[in-house]
Amino acid sequence: MTETARADDAGPIASDVIPGIGTALAGITMVAMLVPVRQGIDDPVVWAGVGFALAAVLAFLVRRHAGLERTIAGPIAAASSVAVVLLAGYALNQGITASTPLPPISTSIPVVFVAFVTAGLTAGVGVAESVGIGLIGFKRRAQQVAVLTVVGFAGLFAPDVTTPILAIPVIPFVESLPETELLVISVIVGNLGMALGTAIIVAAYLHLTDRDRSFIDLRLPTAREVGWTVVGLIVLLIALFAIDFIMQLVGVEGSEHATTQRARERPELMLVMIPIAILIIGPFEELLYRNVIQKSLYETFSRAGAVVTGSVIFAAVHVSAYATAGLGAVIASLGTVFGLSLVLGTIYERTENLVIPALVHGLYNAVLFANLYSLYG
Repeated sequence: MTETARADDAGPIASDVIPGIGTALAGITMVAMLVPVRQGIDDPVVWAGVGFALAAVLAFLVRRHAGLERTIAGPIAAASSVAVVLLAGYALNQGITASTPLPPISTSIPVVFVAFVTAGLTAGVGVAESVGIGLIGFKRRAQQVAVLTVVGFAGLFAPDVTTPILAIPVIPFVESLPETELLVISVIVGNLGMALGTAIIVAAYLHLTDRDRSFIDLRLPTAREVGWTVVGLIVLLIALFAIDFIMQLVGVEGSEHATTQRARERPELMLVMIPIAILIIGPFEELLYRNVIQKSLYETFSRAGAVVTGSVIFAAVHVSAYATAGLGAVIASLGTVFGLSLVLGTIYERTENLVIPALVHGLYNAVLFANLYSLYG
């Protein structure tokens, strides 16, 4: 058990609370995975999801009522719940949603997606139980994740405000330009708006949390860190190919990034996106999601836990970029983003220098944009 976990241990009075929360979440997951069965969908993936959800329920129940060691119950519940996340995600990708109408609001809810979400939460509770985090520590971590998720989504939506502000003085000078040049300028202004919006969110967060610029890990790379940049880029590309290969092997289809659709229509814009990736996208996304969000998570999570949790937030905020297909395809693509984010998060955690993941991220995106131009140009 870590020192943080000891400090957060709520004692014997609250020793049943975390397993109780886990039991409730795992129970909801199991019920949600049973809905498609009740609807007549007899699929092995669904039944496997039900089985793993049941295993999580039993692990928490035995821990709570029969005194099973937390170091056994927690990992069983966490591993079983991760399996449900994968199975529910696969089921959604194959079109198994078990949509159920909700009469009060005249809409339906994809119940398998509910299982996907609650299984993810259950996995987190299982990890908390396995390392001995008490109720106080659990609440503190949950609150911090909620706050940093809001910060992450604020970074996503901030350009909607800053980009029009930057565009106002430019519009009179570009209205008469040809369409291609106008699109190029709009791309540049849009990305400058992203940079400005991200910088404002970061500055506001530092101010509200009584931090100063020393919180930003910005320095010239050492020779060792240059090596991390090269190796990191190679690992990131290998990870992309490996994830794509596995997805094709199991028949999972992802959704296209909005940039891919733009490249198909206007491939020349990718030539503009290459330097933008290195100078803006990589640095500012890493500033917010690694240096601010992941580093802040170090206060309450282990380093590995911060990398994983930060990557979940990073993947979640990319939902709008991949919302070009159905729910299952979007989840598959966000799974790829999550996997790649783990690599970037590990690079930042190892180097503690924002420059390195920013370079790796920017160069990685530049390679993808160059490939899109070669495909459609």
